[in-house]
Amino acid sequence: MAVPWLVLLLALPIFFLGVFVWTVFEHFLTTDIPATLQHPAKLRFLHCIFLYLVTLGNIFEKLGICSMPKFIRFLHDSVRIKKDPELVVTDLRFGTIPVRLFQPKAASSRPRRGIIFYHGGGTVFGSLDCYHGLCNYLARETESVLLMIGYRKLPDHHSPALFQDCMNASIHFLKALETYGVDPSRVVVCGESVGGAAVAAITQALVGRSDLPRIRAQVLIYPVVQAFCLQLPSFQQNQNVPLLSRKFMVTSLCNYLAIDLSWRDAILNGTCVPPDVWRKYEKWLSPDNIPKKFKNRGYQPWSPGPFNEAAYLEAKHMLDVENSPLIADDEVIAQLPEAFLVSCENDILRDDSLLYKKRLEDQGVRVTWYHLEDGFHGSIIFFDKKALSFPCSLKIVNAVVSYVKGI
Repeated sequence: MAVPWLVLLLALPIFFLGVFVWTVFEHFLTTDIPATLQHPAKLRFLHCIFLYLVTLGNIFEKLGICSMPKFIRFLHDSVRIKKDPELVVTDLRFGTIPVRLFQPKAASSRPRRGIIFYHGGGTVFGSLDCYHGLCNYLARETESVLLMIGYRKLPDHHSPALFQDCMNASIHFLKALETYGVDPSRVVVCGESVGGAAVAAITQALVGRSDLPRIRAQVLIYPVVQAFCLQLPSFQQNQNVPLLSRKFMVTSLCNYLAIDLSWRDAILNGTCVPPDVWRKYEKWLSPDNIPKKFKNRGYQPWSPGPFNEAAYLEAKHMLDVENSPLIADDEVIAQLPEAFLVSCENDILRDDSLLYKKRLEDQGVRVTWYHLEDGFHGSIIFFDKKALSFPCSLKIVNAVVSYVKGI
């Protein structure tokens, strides 16, 4: 009986080493590291680790051990959380929704600013623990009461779980601001990546709600604000840049929207969108809205392929405003609070920020735009990781802090 166990013990290191070697080869064969990125070797290392863990997670999923998203979340939630002597941190539940409240310990002569934070991770990764360090820093440096919302994710939950959970928890908080010592006239909604999508969708949905305090400002950190035009210049230029490739984004999008992956090419080619819909939204989605300087690097003009009705029937909910807040009506956009938009040059979602910036400005909404030439998607999460941090990571965090403190 000892022999099979001995064989297994010998085989496991070989298996893990083999998977790692495979992911390193995959990285060098498929990944682009732009010249403007600082510390390219560090990013290569992080991307290899990312690919390695995702590959292991996919193998475990196929073996029926556990799903890839749960495997990754288990790993990043195992990192020890440091206590901050300046803050009181409380885990709560608003109904079934887990939230984490960060409150400064120091006394304040007046109600504090409030921040509602929606974390990123593409509904695959991310959690209250994963984003604890970032939210802790934001709350402490801005002297604000911050609420982070832990919405439902893949593989067990699909659209519209993220929107529903963030909306319901936000409303609960907004109705009880006095309980938490928050000034109703100074509430900021903030989100990163898919959390930025939640910011856009929820601030739009709250427009005209006379029963709730009006959101003072919205902070969108490299958000995704549309789900059906994936051939914008930044999507072409940065399709293989860590840590969000176009392939991974489309796969996550299909999984979250419960679209079979066999329709992935139709989504990429735009054949799942009816011609009349393209014409209706072209004024907002057209690459003509992207400044010329952002199209100098490897962009090829593109037009959607022949319409595929079967693909449309499968993927038409991509056009819902909750999933593509860029296409909201002008009347709604015009009533939105002022915005702080962060974009990164080496990010496939760069042009989502540029398009949303133009939409807001065209309707008279004040926008403060912060663009990082050396930035990449997901960089903010490394701001407090010491040796694994990047200059752009801390730049983004400090820019957000500076903006929020001015509210």
